[in-house]
Amino acid sequence: MESEFYKIIESAPDGVLVVDSAGKILISNTQAQKLFGYSREELAGTRIETLMPARLRDSHLAYRESYALAPRNRPMGGAQGLIGLRKDGTEFSADISLSPIETEEGHLVIATVRDITERKNLEEQLRQSQKMEALGLLAGGIAHDFNNLLTTIIGYSDLLLNDLGPDDPRRKDAEEIKKAGKLAASLTRQLLTFSQKKVLQPKVLDLNAIIITLEKIVKRLLGQHIDVTIALDPQLGRVRAEQGQIEQVILNLAVNARDAMPNGGKLMIETANVELDENYARAHIEVEPGPYVMLSFSDTGLGMDAETRSRIFDPFFTTKEHGKGTGLGLAAVYGAVKQGRGSILVYSEPGKGTVFKIYLPRVEEEVEIRRKDREHLTSPGGGETILVVEHEEPLRDLVRVSLEQKGYRVLVASSADEAIRSCEQYPGPIHLMITDLVMPQMDGRRLAGELGAFRPEMKVLYMSGYAINTVLQHGVLDPNVPFLEKPFTSTLLARKVREVLSTPLPDPTP
Repeated sequence: MESEFYKIIESAPDGVLVVDSAGKILISNTQAQKLFGYSREELAGTRIETLMPARLRDSHLAYRESYALAPRNRPMGGAQGLIGLRKDGTEFSADISLSPIETEEGHLVIATVRDITERKNLEEQLRQSQKMEALGLLAGGIAHDFNNLLTTIIGYSDLLLNDLGPDDPRRKDAEEIKKAGKLAASLTRQLLTFSQKKVLQPKVLDLNAIIITLEKIVKRLLGQHIDVTIALDPQLGRVRAEQGQIEQVILNLAVNARDAMPNGGKLMIETANVELDENYARAHIEVEPGPYVMLSFSDTGLGMDAETRSRIFDPFFTTKEHGKGTGLGLAAVYGAVKQGRGSILVYSEPGKGTVFKIYLPRVEEEVEIRRKDREHLTSPGGGETILVVEHEEPLRDLVRVSLEQKGYRVLVASSADEAIRSCEQYPGPIHLMITDLVMPQMDGRRLAGELGAFRPEMKVLYMSGYAINTVLQHGVLDPNVPFLEKPFTSTLLARKVREVLSTPLPDPTP
């Protein structure tokens, strides 16, 4: 019978310890020996408290003594949050179940121990992911509303400046309004990047080429007291992303490294091709297995504790002095990487520096050559008719006034229904529709599709502070779709309108 008992505990997938009433280990299975790093002989006769950190032994001893007075079954997980101590001094999180048995040798307890370190890590990753998603929704909504307001502020300050002469004493006031609006706009852009609601026009990129282009800027940002080493994989694969976002990621990480090394240090920037396998994906819930391009930033700076690491990607979180940082730099890095279907991991300890590793999906396509901007961007209006569809009245009026000043005939609509009626009733040609992507009842893409049936000659320019509708596939626009990001100036609006009007319509699909 005794041999059968040994066979049973040996077949258990978890560690099993049989402990007497004095707390001494009588029997251990192979899994328990592997879990704690001891041999069978070493565990035999050892007090159970040896297998837990010293700080927990007194409380466990008191618990064990009270348990002996009223033994009862405790299922697996019933004593969650326990910490095990291995022979080599490392700790691990454990679930434990307890089962009392009576034998000829007296009262015994069978303790089944399961290492839940991996599960705890995954749970923490899930909590972090859910937190970032909630913060992203909040940030995206705030940024969208602010972008509409800022477009109005910047646009009307532009119109005001156009009316004021160079010597007008009010001109400086208008310039300060515009300057403040642009500063606020840069903050909302970072919020949009963090929230992953920024409309993208991604292209196939060579990450090495971007780093080489930015090398001088990065070194100037860091200063002479920081040594920079750049190690680029010459066989590096390509990624699909928006170049502006990738450049911002590199610069923001460089600034973060600089701030972490106030007394100087070393920064290593590396690229490499990597394959993330199933085991890695299981340990990191947001990662899909497959081929990736890795970008790594390693500094010898101050490092971070666990509490700081858990918050570094939160918007507006900063360890800098008041007024010396917005707390949006790393938040924008996080959003840009996630929107590019990548992942970012950070490794850091106080006094041991920090390593950021970014993984972006590797693609096989060739790098796309950026076309030069057209020369007609500053051309004045030519009297064409433009339909403006915008549900925010101040912004709608701003666009109308700006375009009328350029010589365009402007029709306005506050909703998709009004836009459809205008297209049905207006007798002449409508050369361009400017529409917000996100509107109540019907989004801009759907509206353009419906109007295209009876206004095939009408071109479309989309504008938005962000785009979240499913048609856009999480904010990604086709590179050839005309798009104007809010907030914009009246000058930029006029240039973009002229560009779209001067571009021939594509040939209809046969």
